[in-house]
Amino acid sequence: MPSNFARTGLLLVVLTGIFVAMGALVGGREGMVIAFVIALGTNAFAYWNSDTVVLKMFKAQEVTPADAPQLHQLVQSLSARAELPMPRVYVINTPQPNAFATGRNPQRSAVAVSTGLLDTLSTQELAGVVAHELAHIRNRDTLTMTLAATIAGAISMFANVLQFGYLFGTRRDNGKLGWLGVLAAVLIAPFAAMLVQMAISRSREYEADRIGAAVCGNPLWLASALERIHTIAHNTPYPEAEMAPAAAHLFIVNPLTGRGMDNLFTTHPNIENRISELRKLAQEWQQAGADAPRPLDIVQNRPTSIWDRDRGSPASGQGRGPWG
Repeated sequence: MPSNFARTGLLLVVLTGIFVAMGALVGGREGMVIAFVIALGTNAFAYWNSDTVVLKMFKAQEVTPADAPQLHQLVQSLSARAELPMPRVYVINTPQPNAFATGRNPQRSAVAVSTGLLDTLSTQELAGVVAHELAHIRNRDTLTMTLAATIAGAISMFANVLQFGYLFGTRRDNGKLGWLGVLAAVLIAPFAAMLVQMAISRSREYEADRIGAAVCGNPLWLASALERIHTIAHNTPYPEAEMAPAAAHLFIVNPLTGRGMDNLFTTHPNIENRISELRKLAQEWQQAGADAPRPLDIVQNRPTSIWDRDRGSPASGQGRGPWG
């Protein structure tokens, strides 16, 4: 997808430019050069390791077909319909229902679902969510989204370091703008990075909803899942996500509990707008009749695992596993 690669390249250029500008404002030419070198290193590291970093960030645990047979079967069936290789399957131990996909390409991809998601959704709804995440993988959105999370996070960290150093007496005459440069780096640069990151993320969610609906075969499955997830997630804190707001756009629904509006300051489009678009798509398919995608034939029960049966971790043999 050339257009997708172009958007990824543009995103990297803009975020790298913000990072370099921060260095220039604070440290002049030397600061600019140092920031450019750091940005290149960050880009390279993010490209090769962003999926691993994100999965560790949210304490995702890989599950095998023996651990979660029905979940694996569901992901495998949907992957085949999406014409994708089977991704690795991860589970996140949190009561907040949510999910994300990561990986620099379909061959190195992973889908992570939370225990709260497995406990909350029906199999049809879960199919809609997994299909949405597979759509991100097929569109290679996961590369851009994980790169954006890594680099935007680095910009925010840089700003925090500058703020800490300025408050505790580091040189205030660095750069051409002195304390104004520090102020701009601390306040404006992270804000600009957030706008770039989140504006791109929002447009991708609608496309992933549309393709995900085609993959699972019924837009209403995903619409129902989004409605249920949003209602619960908005009131269920997720500490790991709150500590890494630059990665919030990875999830199917905003994992942060702070209230927001459907504008450039949110990581996701308004949930009611997404649901409305999916319902319109369902009506169009109903009118299309036999030409519409066929719903996935799935068993009507929730995916289970060995943890779901005995509430014990295979690794520890003790009382509570990822499902509890």
